[in-house]
Amino acid sequence: MLNSLTRWALVLLAAGAAIVLSPRAPAAEPAAAGSSALIGIHDDGTSTLVTCFGRTLMDYCRVANPAKPYVRRLYTPGGVNALRDQVPDHKHHHGLMFAIAADGVNFWEEAPGCGREEPQGGCPASASEYKGSARASLSQELAWIGPKSPSPIMLERRSIVVATKDGSFTLLTWRSTLSAPPERQSVKLSGSHYYGLGMRFAVSLNKGGRFFFSADKKEATIISGDQQVAPARWSAYTASAEGKPVTVALFESPANLRFPSPIFTMLTPFAYQSATLNLWKETLELKQGHPLNLCYGVALWDGERDPAAVEAMYQQWVAGEAAGK
Repeated sequence: MLNSLTRWALVLLAAGAAIVLSPRAPAAEPAAAGSSALIGIHDDGTSTLVTCFGRTLMDYCRVANPAKPYVRRLYTPGGVNALRDQVPDHKHHHGLMFAIAADGVNFWEEAPGCGREEPQGGCPASASEYKGSARASLSQELAWIGPKSPSPIMLERRSIVVATKDGSFTLLTWRSTLSAPPERQSVKLSGSHYYGLGMRFAVSLNKGGRFFFSADKKEATIISGDQQVAPARWSAYTASAEGKPVTVALFESPANLRFPSPIFTMLTPFAYQSATLNLWKETLELKQGHPLNLCYGVALWDGERDPAAVEAMYQQWVAGEAAGK
């Protein structure tokens, strides 16, 4: 039986990808013992850095900083970081992060009375290669803890896989399994229209960009100005970073509950997008013994990509993600 990496690589090969990786991403720390020239993992106890050819591909902050772990940096093959962390206007915006409200406790923001996503144990990670394709994976157990009690309101098992091949794209898969702790019969999930897996873009990508969506996008609900939520299989954002065009797409797995759920987008005063569960209109009861499995993808390219190219990558990702289950 083929392992998940082999299946994933075969999906990419079927799409006709070449096998030459770009060496242009920004330099990282020296490789850790056991790392290969192609893919490496570097852990300093607070973050997990993934490198390709010794250059940064992803930086995952694996501690509650200050209230949750998150992807701090994520690079295109050409070395453009698409994410921004702890900005002055919204200090709780952390790159690529996942947060909602659970039993009335706000885990999105980081003010008094909000909750924390506390890591439980370590953050094991591994890297592997197959005929020039490279991927790294990590996993975490998290306890979502409120401000009034050390007992968790909700538990999360999180896994992140970042992959690259031929210097043409970076592809991240985020999986979160949410469950009620043994002492709770159920947990009520809720949140604002932008709660979910959210992405704050780097300053250089904030201006002059545009969003576009999968062809099955349904009518958008306008929140205010250019803020909207619209059900779609994917959304994509393209803008220039220091004169270099970049495209970033956010994918939702067809296996997700409420698929396709609304995607939140905004352009002003800064660019943002998040995959939501429509919790602002439909709360969700997470019952004991019935975990909620969520899976999302983030694809990055150097240069502009049209809807057909994003759709092709989405279909490729869905096929690989399904094969890896």
